[in-house]
This record gives sequence, C-alpha cells and structure tokens, in this order.
Amino acid sequence: MWRLCQLRATIAPSLTRQRHQSRVIAIRREDQSVWERRAPFGPTHVQKLVKQGVKVIVQPSNRRAYPMQAYMHAGAQIQEDISDASVIFGVKQVPIDALIPGKTYCFFSHTIKAQESNMPLLDAILEKKIRLIDYERIIDERGSRLVAFGKYAGIAGMINILHGIGLRLLALGHHTPFMHIGPAHNYRNSSMARQAIRDCGYEISLGMMPKSIGPLTFVFTGSGNVSQGAQEVFSELPIEYVPPEMLRKVAEHGNQNKLYGCEVSRSDHLERREGGGFDAKEYDEYPERYISTFNQKMAPYASVIVNGIYWAVGSPKLISIPDAKNLLRPAKTPWLPTSKGSPALPHRMLAICDISADPGGSIEFMNECTTIDTPFCLYDADRNKDTKSFKGPGVLVCSIDNMPTQLPRESTDLFGELLSPHVHDIIKSDAKKRLQDENFTYPIQSAIIASNGELTEGFQYIQELRESQGNRSRHKMEGRSESHKTVLVLGAGMVSAPLVEWLHREKDVSITVCSQVKDEADRLANQYAGVDSVYLDVNESTGHLQELCGKADVVISLLPYGLHGMVARYCVAERTHLVTASYLNDEIAALHDEARANGVTIMNEVGLDPGIDHLLALECIHEVQEKGAVVESFVSYCGGLPAPEHSDNALRYKFSWSPRGVLLNTLSAAKYLNQGQIVEINGGGELMSTPRSLDFLPGFALEGFPNRDSTKYGSLYGLGRDVHTLLRGTIRYKGFSESIKPMQLLGLIDPEPHPLLHPSGPDVTWRQLVTHLLGLSDTSIFYENLKQKLVERLGDVDGIESLGLLDETPVVKLNSPLDTLSHYLSKRLAFERGERDLVVLRHEVGIRWPDGRREERGINFVVYGQPQGHSAMAMTVGKPAAIAAKMILDGEIQERGVLLPFTPDIYRPMLQRLRSEGLTATETSRWLN
Repeated sequence: MWRLCQLRATIAPSLTRQRHQSRVIAIRREDQSVWERRAPFGPTHVQKLVKQGVKVIVQPSNRRAYPMQAYMHAGAQIQEDISDASVIFGVKQVPIDALIPGKTYCFFSHTIKAQESNMPLLDAILEKKIRLIDYERIIDERGSRLVAFGKYAGIAGMINILHGIGLRLLALGHHTPFMHIGPAHNYRNSSMARQAIRDCGYEISLGMMPKSIGPLTFVFTGSGNVSQGAQEVFSELPIEYVPPEMLRKVAEHGNQNKLYGCEVSRSDHLERREGGGFDAKEYDEYPERYISTFNQKMAPYASVIVNGIYWAVGSPKLISIPDAKNLLRPAKTPWLPTSKGSPALPHRMLAICDISADPGGSIEFMNECTTIDTPFCLYDADRNKDTKSFKGPGVLVCSIDNMPTQLPRESTDLFGELLSPHVHDIIKSDAKKRLQDENFTYPIQSAIIASNGELTEGFQYIQELRESQGNRSRHKMEGRSESHKTVLVLGAGMVSAPLVEWLHREKDVSITVCSQVKDEADRLANQYAGVDSVYLDVNESTGHLQELCGKADVVISLLPYGLHGMVARYCVAERTHLVTASYLNDEIAALHDEARANGVTIMNEVGLDPGIDHLLALECIHEVQEKGAVVESFVSYCGGLPAPEHSDNALRYKFSWSPRGVLLNTLSAAKYLNQGQIVEINGGGELMSTPRSLDFLPGFALEGFPNRDSTKYGSLYGLGRDVHTLLRGTIRYKGFSESIKPMQLLGLIDPEPHPLLHPSGPDVTWRQLVTHLLGLSDTSIFYENLKQKLVERLGDVDGIESLGLLDETPVVKLNSPLDTLSHYLSKRLAFERGERDLVVLRHEVGIRWPDGRREERGINFVVYGQPQGHSAMAMTVGKPAAIAAKMILDGEIQERGVLLPFTPDIYRPMLQRLRSEGLTATETSRWLN
C-alpha cells in the first residue's frame, strides 16, 4: 500500500502537468486606462477552473479591484510571462506590442464597426495570426448577447447622470436633492450608491424640488441589459412610468414630488420612410429604409435621456445635430412659478447619458466619449460646440465608454458568471489550427472575428467599412457662426496656419481642417474660433474623404504632390471646386473636360513656387507686351532658406517639413533655353554640378540651379518666338551643392530600398551605414581611416562629417537611403523655436522695346518669417491659396475646368491682395544700350 501511495504521489504531478499543458489560460493585466480595474474572471471563477484541471496564469497588477492574493489563494499562478497560455483573456483592447503571435485572445476589441482608432490593432491581430474572440459577439441563435458588462454600464451610468444633474441644476441656480449623489466610482459598491439615491428620493417625495424647474421626465431607450441596469437604479427614486404618448402631459403638468420614467422600444419611434409601420426583421436587414421619430415624439418632452441602444452604421439616429437646435429651445411653460431667484430652465432637456458611447452614432452630436476623469461636457447646439463646464447654454452629456469599471468588483463577478459557461468551449481553441478544423458552439463561433491571418466570413464587411468611413474628430469647444460657404483644407501642417488665418477673417466662410495628425488639426482649430478639425488619413479613409469633399464648396489640398490627383477625382465627382499650391500634373490635367462638364474649377499652382512667381512674372510680361515690347529672356530663381543667422550647417539649409522633396530634387533632370539653345541636364545628380553664382542681392552668398523643364513656359507665359533664354531655377546658399554631391556619390540619396535599412533588420549606426555604402566590409574601421577612404572616393567630406553621418548614432531605418536620410535631417536640421526662415524670389526679364532699346528688369520678392509666428514659406504658400479659394467662392473666378493663374483677371486681384498683406516685391531696371 505504501508503495502504491508513493507511486501515486510520483504520477499525480506528472498527470497534472500533462493535463495543464493542454488547458492553460491567462488573465492579462489591463492597461488601456488608468481607471480599468475589472477582470474577465474573479477569484471564485478562477477557483472553479483550477478545480476542473485548468491552469490559470494571472499577470500581476495592483490596479485590479480584486487583489493578487485573492487569485493566488484561488489557485492561480501569478507571473508576468503568460506565453504558456493558449488562450488569453482580457477586458479591453490589448496594446499591439503586447500581442503574442499564434494565440487565442478574448477581449472587447471595438473593431466590429471598423472603429478607426482600433484598426491598427486589428491589422496586428491579422499579421500575428491571432484568433480573436470578441465578447460583444458572443450571441445565441436569436442574436441576443450572452456575455456583457451591460447591466453595470447602466447602473454606473445612471448614478453618474443623477450626480451630473445635481451639478447642472446648481449651475442654473437650483439646489436640489441630487446634489447628495456622487459619481459611481466614489462608492465602494452599488449598494452604497443606491442608499444615497434613496435618500435623494426621500427628499424629492417631500416636495423639496424647486417648483420653477417643473416636472422631470427620464426617457430610457431600449430594454436590454444596459437599460435595465439604469432602470434598477432609477427605481430607487419615487417614480411613475408612463407610455410614450403620455410624456407630453406629465412633462408639462406632472407632479413634482416624483419623477416620471418612459421606456422607449424600437417600435415606438422607428417607421418606414415610405408607408410607415415597423417590421423588426425588415429593420434588422434594411435599417436604411427606416426613419426615427424620436426627435419629434419623445425627445421634446424628456428632461433626461438615458440611451442604451446598440447603434449600427446606417441606422437612423435618435437625435441629429439639427434636431438638437430645435430641442434646446425654451419650453413654453408660463404656468410655472418663476422669479429672478427662482429661474425657469433654459430648455426642458437637461442631460443625456449616452451609455452606448458611440461617437457620431445615435446621438449625432456626441462626437467624442467623455472620461471618468472628465465625465461631463455641456453641448451648445447653436454653436455645435461643447465645453467642459456645467454653466452656460446647452445640454449636459455623459458618455463614458468604460462605465462598468467604476463598479469593478460587481462588474467582474457578473461578467465572470456569464462567461464561465463558455470557457471550456473557448479553451479548446488552437489558433494554429485552421478554423474549419475546430468545433465550437454557435455562440463562440459567432464571436470569432479573425483567425489564421484573415477576417472570418461574418466579419469581412469590416474591410468595406474601413474604405467607406472615417473617424470624425470631436467638434471644437469654441463657438462659430452659421456660414453659407464651406472650405475644406486637407493638411494641417505649417503652411495651413496662415491660410486658415486669412480665410477665418471672412465671416461668410466655414472652415474644416483635416489631417492624419489629429493634434495638428485640433491645434489649428483651437487657434481660430469656428474652425472644425477632422481626423483623416486620406489613404485609409477614401470614402470619408469623398464625403467631406462633397460637403464643401471649395477644397484646398495641401497634401503631398502625389495625392492631389485622387483628391481632384473626388472633387469632380462631387462637383466641388479644388485649389492646390502644387504643379499641375498629367493626372489632374486629364480631368479638364469632366471638370468643366460638372461645373468644377480646379485651380493649380497658387502657392509660392509655383504661384507668386507666376503672378509677378505675368504682371511684368503682360505689361510690357501691352506697350509693344517683347520679352527676349526670362530667368527666374526662387527658394526657401533659413535666415542667414540660422544657416550655420553644411547644407546652409533647414527644414520645416519633410526634406524628401528637397533631396530628391537634387537628382532631377532639367531642361532650359540658353541663347537659343536647348540645354538638358541628366537626372541622377548632374544637377548639382551646374550651380550658378547669383549676385542680385550682394549681401547674400547665393547659388542657383535649373528646376525641371523651363522651356514649356515659353508658351504658358505667351513669350512667343522672340525669347532666346528661358530658365526657372532653385535658390540655395552657396555651398549647398558642394555638400550634396558627396551624399549623392555615396548613395545616401538613393530612393531605392536597401537591405541594410529594412525596418525589421538588425540595428545599424550611421558610421556603419556609410562604411557599408563605401563598400568596406570592416565596419569597425578606425574613424580617421574611414574619413580618409571617403576623401579618396568623394573628395570633400566635411559636410558629411559635420552633419553627424560618421557618428555611432543609431539609424532610424526607413527602407531607402533617401527616406532614412530625410528623417534624420528633418530632426537634425529642423528650425528651432525662435528661428526664422527666408523666401527669395528673383525674376530677370530681358525686354526689347519697339524703338530698339533693351532693358533688363529685375523683380525681387524677399520675405522673412516671424520668429514667434508664421514662417515666410507658410505665408507665401498659404495666403495665395486662400485668396484663390475665396475668389472662386465669391464668383470672381467663374471659368470651369483645370486652370492655372495665368490670366489678368486672376493674377492681378491676387497680387493686389497679397500686397495688402505686406507681401510685396521691389523692381530694378537698367538699360543695356
């Protein structure tokens, strides 16, 4: 017997290990929010799983409401490494860098509506071949959710809005019993909150509500877990429920010793667009066939709306932005006793608790969720703006997207009970197996969003949604007036600020700024009252881009050159005018006939270069031609530079945006006319061997080199056959070309991918990269020897050295040498705070007058940036584009199709307005005979 027991003692741990090896789960630490204290399982659930032979690993976290000791006592193993688990459970989204490839994950991913902020997470899940089970889609055959925190979302949300009502009424001049209710997270559990609410209700029943505010009505949308949780809390108050058709009566003449409640179902407010009536099955399949009458039948008589319905893209909205303007109007209740110290409410609707937390969803003006830190905002419908305040016009909005975490233990207990029946089905998951080889129950099969690197059949629509919708940025917090004309600005970089500033002066213009860098757009919008900001990645959200173009009267594209064609196509399709500051390309030129047929103007080349250079050139050319003279030569140079005092680097240059275009231009080919002969410069770097010394401003050491094909401007400028010299070029400080040439020879400006610069490759320093590009295999070569090798191969390498390209600085690898160097220089040679830039434009026009005299006229356009304001480049690019857009809006430019600013009716008004902005040129003249 003793030997048998000894044998059992030896075998049992082995069997347990074998059993655990195939049944290991993990509970990950939540890190999506500092407030997130929930877990998918509580200690009691873990204890049951352990007894059933499941090994449970729990990542340590002091933030969880249940302490680690409780999980340890339940039999869990507390450790940081959860890679042994085949299935990992969490609550909220997992950081991308924490995702373990080849695992099954269970959490709320918030991806089923293609929420743009979570699309990178979904992409990473697909890339890492993770099987994603989303709790939100664990449903039965009827489509009802089986696992959710919804009840406690409703409970917490209701506690919060009752707390908020007290603060809002106080700001409106009324102390009420609601003041004694705190936010949900202030209570240890919901029972303590309910007691505070009961105390509040007792005072209401005693008639302690101010009479001037009238009866209060609470409208609950939906009848699911969220709504039921909220109504549980509501039931702690003295209440009476009424059907929707009685709302108006009790809102106007109800008893103030109690509150009124109304539960609104889908059939109460949804009806067919044509013919009326409601069919649940039809609505689920074709929601676009229906409209909501909630804004007419229920919302006008609601003091508080508690919204707990699931909203799907394409479904009717409960309250739209225009609806809110009507709803937030004074209620006509002259029978209420009011006085200066007992004012009436500004409007009946006091608050909205949008527990569904769908930005831009069923409550359209709720464009951003509030937070536990800042749970309320005050939405002013007249301005379509919100403020983080309780005082002022508007409706109080609470829309926290993680309500249940305010009651973390109760939420965890409920969720664990709902999830436990499905755990053993989930544990069977092997993410490395094909999904069709697995055998899940219907609820779990329905919840698998991604597997084996692909979206599952039921969720492939997500990709379509990603292409058709964008994620709108929250509306601004400051006011704006109604405008008749709208301008959409694509891009919120440095150039956009003076453009927006100029347009913002025009009271009849509404401006929306879009950017894929949300902070840039928001910063610009916050700087100018009434300007809206929208997050937009034009490559990812083309449908949203087209939608925005369709809503605008004029689009101004400040996007990279290669994106203008796409924008132009959408503008033509949506019959919206377009302005760009970039060169006209073939893709846009091909749209001329279609644009003209659709009544669309596409104005190109209205920046600095191209732009102001055209305006000044044509003003001069046309003036002398009108007087009978001919232009025999036209030489033009233009460039943006750092001010001389800030040009202290090898390139004598600094960057306010990506250096890529500047560097790539040094490899371009060029073509110009010189004394009747066509001169062509081959691409690949030859351009930097042909700089010309420029002395038109003797105080500056400048050089210039040709830019692109200058010869075509003979016809564009109408110069005719008399012109023998025609060149348009780029200005730099002397020394630029000499510093660029060694970089070209070394291959640092090569746009082609290089294996050493693959982002996933091994780390490399700049010295190692240079050594490799030099063809040396020994990357540990002595510094002076490396420099000597470079001198032998390239000549002067002082520029490369002074820019730090021989240092042991880690390289941020971006595939190609060009992109890698561009990123490096964008940091190394960025304008510092307080530094200013400089724009220099020079035209030299050779004129032959009818009497045979020859004149050389010089036009100098020099602008300095403002050290604490706009850069010279931003002003000289942004303001011309803004002026052109306004001219189109005002009907000053009525020609349709693809245009350039080459006619007097365009360039003369533009120059006049630029001069009124202080952007003026000076002229010089000398006679040659």
